[in-house]
Amino acid sequence: MKSTSSHPFAAPSQRGFTLIELMVGLVLGMLTVLVITQVLALAEGKRRAITMGGDAQINGSLSIFALQRDIQQAGYGAAASPDALGCPVTRQFDVSGTSTTFTLAPVLITDGGSGGAPDTITILQSNTPNFSTPMLLMGNHAQTDDHFTVSSSLNASVGNLMIAVPKTQSASAGCALFSVTNDTSAATTTLSSTNVPHVAGAGPLTKWNQSAVFPTGGYEAGSYLLNMGSMVLRSYSIDQLSLKTDDFTPTSTAVTSSVLYPQIVNLQAFYGKDTNGDGIVDAYDTVLPTTSAGWMQVLTIRIAVVARSNQYEKDAVTGDTIPWDIGTTSTFTNLTPATCPNGTSKCLPLKINHVTEWAHYRYKVYDTIVPLRNVIWNS
Repeated sequence: MKSTSSHPFAAPSQRGFTLIELMVGLVLGMLTVLVITQVLALAEGKRRAITMGGDAQINGSLSIFALQRDIQQAGYGAAASPDALGCPVTRQFDVSGTSTTFTLAPVLITDGGSGGAPDTITILQSNTPNFSTPMLLMGNHAQTDDHFTVSSSLNASVGNLMIAVPKTQSASAGCALFSVTNDTSAATTTLSSTNVPHVAGAGPLTKWNQSAVFPTGGYEAGSYLLNMGSMVLRSYSIDQLSLKTDDFTPTSTAVTSSVLYPQIVNLQAFYGKDTNGDGIVDAYDTVLPTTSAGWMQVLTIRIAVVARSNQYEKDAVTGDTIPWDIGTTSTFTNLTPATCPNGTSKCLPLKINHVTEWAHYRYKVYDTIVPLRNVIWNS
């Protein structure tokens, strides 16, 4: 009988994947891709949230810094004599212009309203290149006079804007804005160590010299002048989700507007007042002082800005207000009770629901208390 044997080089039998194995592998691959996709989407969402949150932190920090810097310098030159604070300053540009007034105060808060709408903060200060000191009037100044006789015109320069302050304020004797001129054709119109002329003319700055801004009875000896340089009169407000400034223009009646930082949705400010004369702030409110004594009670300005992240969240992530941590001892006259109850500190709500789709963004509050140094030092 003939024996048979396998060939030593015969190939082993070959078989492929079964349909069930292919389906299991496909399912496992899809699950893996799904998990990886979800992880990447979550990581990308976190990355965007962190990045946008960083932008909000930068905008909020820079906004509070800009406000703090200006408020610290507020009142320089203007608060040199405390009894002048609160004086209404009349100004008129050109003989055919209309007279307007602003308040001689370092910081003026315009309340946005009881609903918590953004406030407006107006800052007044001198920006003379040297130092600003009051100039005492040595003689009477009639309404139609074209010069002031002073004890010393130190640091007065042509083009400086100055505020004349009456010795005694009254309904008929207020402050007035004018600019310094120098016309050597006559002694009275020549700028000297004891003479400060203010002749009206066609130039941009001389147009401020309108006799109608001075009181009918003029200024008596003992009144004084405040050197404001080109004068900083700047308002901070919220416009189109941005912090913006409106600046007084010394050469015209125009206002120069600038957008500073985006995604700032609210600005709130309070006067910090010392009501009992011990040099310590007792309460915060937005009540506008009406007398120089009232303005002397204002020692600090407390401000808060609300910055918004630019990242839109699919789900609602924020309530209609953001709590402001005001501390457990601060007294606010618009709270009931005036201090936070039960030792809590986040009890002053800041409005954000005036923003479109406000609930789908995240917010952060930046706040600070700024002392009015020029008022405190001159008191």
